[in-house]
Amino acid sequence: MAARLRALRPARPRASAPAAAEATARFLDALGLPPEVRASPELAGTPRRVAEAWLEDLVDGYRIEPAEVLADAMPSAGRALVTLTGIDFHSVCPHHLLPSRGVAHVAYLPGGRVVGFGQLVRLVDCLAHRLVLAEDLAQSVADALVTHLGARGAGCVLDAEHLCLTVRGERRARARAHAEGFAGALARSGVARRSFAQAIARADGPRPARRGARGGRARGAGPRAR
Repeated sequence: MAARLRALRPARPRASAPAAAEATARFLDALGLPPEVRASPELAGTPRRVAEAWLEDLVDGYRIEPAEVLADAMPSAGRALVTLTGIDFHSVCPHHLLPSRGVAHVAYLPGGRVVGFGQLVRLVDCLAHRLVLAEDLAQSVADALVTHLGARGAGCVLDAEHLCLTVRGERRARARAHAEGFAGALARSGVARRSFAQAIARADGPRPARRGARGGRARGAGPRAR
């Protein structure tokens, strides 16, 4: 299934690490740095390192589509809300190309199929490692679970620090942004939304909980991380 989805994916421009490194070098030249700074050994390998960081860690989400991440689902008769809280993530703001980092909380109501908790982590990474606004990221996670997994409803809540707010502009170092996205039944059901909010509150509180993938706390009838 995943291979078939990749074959159907529209072609996009091929990433080029050498071209990205060359562009980074030109960017450094354009900053008007003092000559001794621009010629310092610390900056000698910076263009290559920056290109690698962007291609391998910051926008690598474009290499895979949500449908591929969720393709390996398993049938399930479970109907109860499945949640995974405290998923560490990072992303990049498209306005200033500055990173944000925080935690994501994900929930869905199964519609006959479930995925491992590790796949939920990979779904967040797939959609977060792009140039994306927080509110769009939260909504895209929820939409992907409904569209590609067949969930009856889904939600995603983000809490993150955004460098475009903390190191520039208003410079509010302690400010954190909160974004929510809901789809299907979770966009309509107050009961399911309250259950999701309670799961997030439990994760933030002192009570111990089972741990899922990459620091996330798992709850529900879904399979363990694979």
